[in-house]
Amino acid sequence: MLARLDQVWYHGGRPVLKFSGIDSIGDAEPWSGADILVPEPERAAPDEGEFSHADLIGCRILAASEIGTVTGVEDYGGAPLLRVATGGGREILIPFARAICREIDVAAKTIRIDPPEGLLDL
Repeated sequence: MLARLDQVWYHGGRPVLKFSGIDSIGDAEPWSGADILVPEPERAAPDEGEFSHADLIGCRILAASEIGTVTGVEDYGGAPLLRVATGGGREILIPFARAICREIDVAAKTIRIDPPEGLLDL
């Protein structure tokens, strides 16, 4: 379903969005947990050294060999987690942290990692 964004303001450092036709908390409750999708040409460009989730999805994860492909990004408040489908049919989560993700090339759709011992076995 399409909705028109009327206004954005910040409260406690977090954005608050006002959509047309949603004028009360009761009107907004059915939308709790909904995803907001913005066409790529209308998205704000990430700052230098930052990446959108859409840029990361589809990237190949490389270490000594190819580990798998990013199928999603989970964000729970700490470092985001890359959801990676491996060639063996497993799914693993890799923290999207500079200590692990050493080279990120979204144009080439590759992320080179240096995983701590045991991370890929979880």
